Amino acid sequence: MAQDAKAKPGSKPTEQPLAFVSIARDGTTTILCNRMDMGQGIETGLAMICAEELDADWAQVRTGFGDQKGEYVDPLFGIHLTGGSNSVKNSYQQYRELGARTRAMLLAAAAQAWGVPAASLTAQNGVISGGGKSAGYGEFFDAAMKLPVPEAVTLKDPKAFKRIGQPTTLTVSRAKSTGTQAYGMDVQLPGMAVAVIQRPPVFNGKVARLDSSEALKVKGVKAVLPVTLDRGGQGVAVVASGYWAAKKGRDALKIDWDLAGTPKPDTAALTAQYLALAKTPGTPAPRPELQADVSGWAKAPKTITADFVFPYLNHAQMEPLACTVDLKADRCDFHYASQMPGIDAMNLAQAVGLKPEQVQIHVQMAGGGFGRRATPATEWPREAAAVAVALAQAGKPMPVKVIWSREDDMKAGYYRPMTVHRAEIGFDASGKVLGWQHRIVSQSILKGSPLEGFGYQKGVDATSIEGMREPYELPMNLGVHHPDVNVPVLWWRSVGSTHTAYVMETLVDEIAFATKQDPVAYRMKLMEGNAKAERHRAALQAAVDKSGYGKRKLKPGQAWGVALHESFESVVAYVVVASLKGKGKERRPALEEVHAGVHCNLCVNPRAIETQVQGAAIMALGTTMPTHRITLKDGVVEQGNFYDVAMPRMPDAPKVMTVSIVPSNDPPKGMGEPGLPALAPALANAVARLTGQRQRELPFRFA
Repeated sequence: MAQDAKAKPGSKPTEQPLAFVSIARDGTTTILCNRMDMGQGIETGLAMICAEELDADWAQVRTGFGDQKGEYVDPLFGIHLTGGSNSVKNSYQQYRELGARTRAMLLAAAAQAWGVPAASLTAQNGVISGGGKSAGYGEFFDAAMKLPVPEAVTLKDPKAFKRIGQPTTLTVSRAKSTGTQAYGMDVQLPGMAVAVIQRPPVFNGKVARLDSSEALKVKGVKAVLPVTLDRGGQGVAVVASGYWAAKKGRDALKIDWDLAGTPKPDTAALTAQYLALAKTPGTPAPRPELQADVSGWAKAPKTITADFVFPYLNHAQMEPLACTVDLKADRCDFHYASQMPGIDAMNLAQAVGLKPEQVQIHVQMAGGGFGRRATPATEWPREAAAVAVALAQAGKPMPVKVIWSREDDMKAGYYRPMTVHRAEIGFDASGKVLGWQHRIVSQSILKGSPLEGFGYQKGVDATSIEGMREPYELPMNLGVHHPDVNVPVLWWRSVGSTHTAYVMETLVDEIAFATKQDPVAYRMKLMEGNAKAERHRAALQAAVDKSGYGKRKLKPGQAWGVALHESFESVVAYVVVASLKGKGKERRPALEEVHAGVHCNLCVNPRAIETQVQGAAIMALGTTMPTHRITLKDGVVEQGNFYDVAMPRMPDAPKVMTVSIVPSNDPPKGMGEPGLPALAPALANAVARLTGQRQRELPFRFA
């Protein structure tokens, strides 16, 4: 839903205070978030920005969510979107102006009520004062919202900020820590049923024969209904009075699946195919700096040829998927954690046979997401809609919540693409790179999706190459292959940077080692003279200074590891200390210390950034652990739950973890994802110093 760029300031839907701010008579101030919060803290962050300019009493601020209406689109992209670490970055100016406009309108309303000039009044901490009078914002809010929205407002000098930049506990922290926070999974409606879906063992399989007789005998089961699934497959929904009855009913189903002609991808075969493709040129990356002439790389005094393999990964968010649908003849309400409610509303209206304006999405708090809740085709809510429609057609209309179990999502969801890199590098004794030929093989996430226009150009998906070469001005030639595979793929926290950062930072480290140079000094040298790398140098230096790198001696059996990476316009550098546990193939790295340096420009909430980086680092640690992967055998996903996919636990966490934020007053950048990419390569670089073995594969594998 694009906005009119020529509209007067203050007239766009995204600039209307009444859509975002409400103030009760007692001063309780509610500020709505134009995104979905899945733990990244933007609900609080955006409220802080608005409250700063509003001069609200923070103790009285409450938060909530917008919906699919035009007011809540991303003000830069013009669509509803929570993703790409864009929330604070793209809405910083918007929410400052919303707060300032609301404040100006409150002052104008008070001036009218008291018969004094607005310039004679002050507004601070939720109270308007002047001429010997004072009153809370709530007394004037209704009248203020009837006044014209001002075109121009004066924003604070950042030096005058009282809330922005202060470590602030999230508004939902108490509810989350006491178990009272409601998530999409917790929605309850009167007369609501619960459904689960039996999906085919191979993606896009069809139902050949269904025997539901035993399932219908299970106490609480109300209906067994065939439904069409995302991507054209077929499934069977079991609707019951509650989850356990629905699950037991599903367990009793007898289904013969039609898998004839359905491609059955196999991890071992795909790996061999990808490695072979990586030796061929591929489609040129559509960035001039990635098309250098590197034909002479093989004649360089020193060379590295390396293949890297990255597995499919499940998002494994703590709260599995759930969508509640209340379908009526002229209206349909959806309750779930939506990252793209505008796109979803259009897709869901089509799914239930209504107009978009007859669909209402009630955006819920999410217990994690990492990209899983942002399917451009509205996959899992559409499947829930299909169940509601099937119930209505069967003469059993009722609200229904469709729940995915952990196994459902791990075996039949969307995944980070399996990816292979091949690097052929030539360099001299000083570490100067003379040529770097590179190939990437990975499924495209964007091709064929409604968001294809955002980043699929000239046959290359930009998400698969983001972060390549940067911040080092190296002569690189990059080609890309996007094979079509019968595995649904989706962005995963930090998207392409999950593999590009690993490849770049382990190879740069390897060149430093091969030329007997300090890994920090070598990186600093590579970035010399590059104005775009100023923030990278600052982030790396912050991590180095905090860690004591180069100034203290580690214990025997410990080693330093270094890496840095920019993603979503923020830079995170890690200096880690690692050791090894076990022997031979049973060896495992232990992360002893993690020191992060962060440059995200202006820091709105240091506490939120610290927790995001800490969480991202632990999540990245998981990618290095044995069995942390998704594999397929004859088209069937082999993993089903956390006992199949290694996850970091409390004993795996580092004993020391610090986050140093580089001060800046420049407009803020994203922080939901940038903390993840550089951790795994930093750990891999430490492991290489301990073992002499370079880790070319995630998860780590020891010889």
